[in-house]
Amino acid sequence: MSYFKTAILLAGLTGLFMGVGYLIGGAGGAMIALVIAAATNLFAYWNSDRMVLSMYGAHEVDRSTAPDLYNLVAELAGRAGLPMPRVFLMDEAQPNAFATGRNPQNAAVAVTTGLMHSLSREELAGVIAHELAHIKNHDTLLMTITATIAGAVSMVAQFGMFFGGNRDSNNGLGVIGSIAMMILAPLGAMLVQMAISRTREYAADDLGARIVGQPMWLASALAKIANAAHQVPNMEAERNPATAHMFIINPLSGHGVDNLFTTHPSTENRIAALQQLAAEMGARVGTASAGAGSNTPRRGPWGRPSTSRGPWG
Repeated sequence: MSYFKTAILLAGLTGLFMGVGYLIGGAGGAMIALVIAAATNLFAYWNSDRMVLSMYGAHEVDRSTAPDLYNLVAELAGRAGLPMPRVFLMDEAQPNAFATGRNPQNAAVAVTTGLMHSLSREELAGVIAHELAHIKNHDTLLMTITATIAGAVSMVAQFGMFFGGNRDSNNGLGVIGSIAMMILAPLGAMLVQMAISRTREYAADDLGARIVGQPMWLASALAKIANAAHQVPNMEAERNPATAHMFIINPLSGHGVDNLFTTHPSTENRIAALQQLAAEMGARVGTASAGAGSNTPRRGPWGRPSTSRGPWG
């Protein structure tokens, strides 16, 4: 059902694309827009990771250049049953992260230097697990294609400003309709984009928390990132707002925007859901511990007995 809904949303974006093309060039314009939409989807499928990573100036790291980050991703990927994704760093002060790639075998996880500097290792684990959940749920391809088409819809709509739309009487809209479409098409694309993002953020929070084994690590990280995102601007994201939904927290610095027009669920609601999950997981662990007896050592989130040093050894 989730993929069916996503297919409908992507079809809606393509329909908007064709509508803009129709207003600009009639039936021929609609067909051209359909071809462009198909080509955009195909390009995004094969190049989504390189396109977005290059946009944000991300550079790949490995065990020798960033051992702590790389080893953390490797350990969590193993827990999630995923192939090892490529790991990237973005030289960006705003703490944030995203995942991209057309499938789990060709995935990448990118984090900012601001994220590395502002989070504890436990909180970073929660963020990485969230991004791995997007990969495991096959969200990365869908989110990147949506960003690509949403940006293309907005771009094509702007052409109506220069061409004045299709003025023949066949479509009954003329210049007024074209102007309306220039406003409504990007708005519609944004709404579809947000619908995909909100649904999938909750799912990735839940699965990510289960991967790492500690929902409150992610909850703490979300609170820190959300607070910093409103204070530290991400200029590349401001120039490419169609990619905002890919990040774990909306990187855009707009203030006073109604909740309807944000690309993510409210951080407070996400934290509340994680707190509820933590209570449920704690209750299950407590019940299992009581049944096992007091001689059974309590195990840490990595599957080994818990020690005073914590899960990072």
